[in-house]
Amino acid sequence: MDKNMHGAKGWMRAATYASTATALLLISLKAWAWAATDSIAILSSLIDSLLDGFASLVTLVAVHHALVPADREHRFGHGKAEPLAALTQATFVTGSAIILVIQAMRRLFNPPALGDSQQGIALMAASILITLALVLFQSFVVKRTGSVAIRADRLHYLGDLLPNMAVIAALVLVGITGLHWLDPLFGMAAALYLLRGAWMTGREALDMLMDRELPDDIRNQVRDIALAQEGVLGLHDLRSRQAGSTYFFQMHLELPGHMPLTDAHEIADQVEIKIRDRFPGAQVIVHQDPHDISPA
Repeated sequence: MDKNMHGAKGWMRAATYASTATALLLISLKAWAWAATDSIAILSSLIDSLLDGFASLVTLVAVHHALVPADREHRFGHGKAEPLAALTQATFVTGSAIILVIQAMRRLFNPPALGDSQQGIALMAASILITLALVLFQSFVVKRTGSVAIRADRLHYLGDLLPNMAVIAALVLVGITGLHWLDPLFGMAAALYLLRGAWMTGREALDMLMDRELPDDIRNQVRDIALAQEGVLGLHDLRSRQAGSTYFFQMHLELPGHMPLTDAHEIADQVEIKIRDRFPGAQVIVHQDPHDISPA
């Protein structure tokens, strides 16, 4: 098991390094394409890649902290660093999208002629292939490790494929029709896409920071696991939260009042083990209550 865990950590680190390196390469390609075309659509894609680079660094740091066990000063681990970083990222994305909208509005009413659109199309096509290769590698790592952080980063890059294709479509349409106002229009659409992503990321980060209860399907799975354990007569005060990729569960198990303490402890241990088997890495706290206790 230790060997498997060591291998999982290696794949997770490799995925974060690959993501960061890919972001830097995409930034270079798109900066080149923007310089060649002066396209606002390519500028929007360049800004998105800058945000991807920031997000990849966040993921790298988050995974690094996720692999560090709890210490004396952080008894619950370091998972809250991930939503804090995500909230910072959402704020940065929002500011960048607003700047992009302002630039697109200016060009919408006074659109300049584009430069070498063929070179821009070639560079954007290359960026799509590079992004696709990264997504395939991240998919492999997620399958091997189940990492939530890598899965989130993969979804981020997967969501970039469609906007990048839209940028190529904008350059082609401008070249065919000569309607240069199509370029800033595509840029504004990309800005709205960024704002939507920022809203979703920020909302998820705030939910995690405020210790919002986990979805009902997860809570119901935990409840079913506990109630299926032999000797458990009931369950109450089930609480849940998430910090980074770690789930936390607290509950009160109702057990026969005459049961010896050692037997009650063994049942609680079995419930904790089965919950952790279903949700690897979860932290579980179980309190045993007599089922037949008289109400106060």
